Amino acid sequence: MKLLETHIVPKLNTTVRIQEYDVSSFNCDMTKSSLKKSIKKNLVTINEKTATTAMYVSESDIIKIYAEETSLKKVFKLSIPVIFEDNDIAIINKPAGFPTNGNYFKTIENALPHNLKASKTIDALHYPKPLHRLDNPTSGLLIIAKTKSAQRNLYHQFEQQKIAKTYQAIVIGKTNNEGEITSAVANKEACTSYKTLQAVPSLQNEYLSLVQLFPTTGRTHQLRVHLASIGHPIIGDQLYGKKEENYKKGLFLCATSIQFIHPKTKESLSFSINPPNKYKSLLAREEKRFLKFKG
Repeated sequence: MKLLETHIVPKLNTTVRIQEYDVSSFNCDMTKSSLKKSIKKNLVTINEKTATTAMYVSESDIIKIYAEETSLKKVFKLSIPVIFEDNDIAIINKPAGFPTNGNYFKTIENALPHNLKASKTIDALHYPKPLHRLDNPTSGLLIIAKTKSAQRNLYHQFEQQKIAKTYQAIVIGKTNNEGEITSAVANKEACTSYKTLQAVPSLQNEYLSLVQLFPTTGRTHQLRVHLASIGHPIIGDQLYGKKEENYKKGLFLCATSIQFIHPKTKESLSFSINPPNKYKSLLAREEKRFLKFKG
């Protein structure tokens, strides 16, 4: 087992059970809950004896904390654009066509060790972890945690709705200049604001619109469900879109920007990308065809 930390207990007013020991005294990032879990997994020793939750510690005792053994991950060697990376987090541009994670081999999570450097911090995760999901056919920005403390901090930011995400999509029809969709998704409260960036005439669908999307909740398939609910399904959406649609270039939905607070430096970070080239090409082609046959 890998030794994470050797800690010498300082002067105490009274002896305490190991499970009640002040976890802020450790250098490795530890909570009372994670300390208890480590004790139950026999990953903590006191004076070289395997600790139990019933054991007490006192001044000058030597506490050692070990990392749990993990099996080697089978790495999926898919090259992914890395937008930002440091010891704690990374931002990647997920390609469409791959699930973020799950019980498969060809996932974005399994490809992360092929693309990211191992963290050198004491609480480094065994392998980098995506902190949120993008659907298999969706492309764009994903936040990756490389340490346990970054993982906890950013999960908390998601729970507090302090992480702002923006998407772009091409939808069928001519959307309003802007709007808000608040219909429930899977019987849960959901909210998406949108703004129309461009609308072009289309022979097949009268109009196609490029919209910018601002979800304030994160329900599964929220953007796809919301846009379909107002009669403007996303191009290429085989689940919620129009069955007669014959565009065959995948789902036109991309996570184009994300803003959050760095879990360690507390700096406000913002990252943006352009959607794939196919977005601009589709709009230009549709407008050109319309003008050729209707103009």
